[in-house]
Amino acid sequence: MAALLQHRSIPIVAAFLGGCLSAMQSRMNGQLAIYVGDGLEAALYSFGSGLVILTILVIVARPVREGVLRIPAAVRAGGLQWWQVLGGILGGYFVAVQSATVPVLGVAIFMVAVVAGQSGNSLFVDRVGLGPAGKQPITTQRVVSALLAIAAVALAVSDRLRSGSLSIVAVLFALSAGVLIAVQSAINGRVAREARNPMSATFLNFLLGTIALGVAFGVSWAFTDLDPSNPTGAPWWSYLGGMIGIVFIAIAVWVVPIVGVLMFALSTIAGQLFGALALDLVVPTPGTEVAWNLVAGVLLAFFAVLVAARRRHSH
Repeated sequence: MAALLQHRSIPIVAAFLGGCLSAMQSRMNGQLAIYVGDGLEAALYSFGSGLVILTILVIVARPVREGVLRIPAAVRAGGLQWWQVLGGILGGYFVAVQSATVPVLGVAIFMVAVVAGQSGNSLFVDRVGLGPAGKQPITTQRVVSALLAIAAVALAVSDRLRSGSLSIVAVLFALSAGVLIAVQSAINGRVAREARNPMSATFLNFLLGTIALGVAFGVSWAFTDLDPSNPTGAPWWSYLGGMIGIVFIAIAVWVVPIVGVLMFALSTIAGQLFGALALDLVVPTPGTEVAWNLVAGVLLAFFAVLVAARRRHSH
């Protein structure tokens, strides 16, 4: 069974399903943000609910608890650098940037900028061996697959790209969020390897992410007119974002050591686009229409994964 789970096709499929779940999470967190009136506050509730679930798991599950204890031991022994345990802060940064830039840029341009940063930096992260899968060369096929992923997202959201002037600062922040997501995937994978339990690494990720978002929300509360709202009363499914986030991060910390950061990124991007298409077909938001470009973008994302996978299997 363990050998089967290490076969590359199984982790790639898992990453794709994680991307589908990520699309669902975006819909859930977006609905919660509409209800509470602030994206940062909604993200804090999402991360916080996930942390509560994982804390209970740490208390009741001995293997998870032992894995958490192995992390500081690995830092002391030199198996991990201290900065490699900070992946959750990078996740919190991503959510904070998302909440600040989406109102300025729109979801479409934000997605293109993030995928450009994530795909491009995944090549570099794999090249220097930051992730647990070790060093992987920058080949023509890997570059082409990354460019195809960016093109797939741009095509999928092309009908939603707004014309007119853009805030270059907001675009750069969104790009930096994508760059750091690639780093987060790599270092979370290293933490999971040292902890020998993916849920232990996931707990640390949610702990630090919740702290980072709590600090950001506290600063906004102190220096702006933002006040905490009553989070109850939203649709029941909008509170499930934290639970889905647990599954997504757990998949990431398991998959990255096997297939590398770029393949994980490509697979999740394909899953996110497919999940968005499925949501638009099954439970569309008011005014949503399924356009040809979204379907074409999904197919192009699948092709990007196939290009990268073919190269990996040829080595």
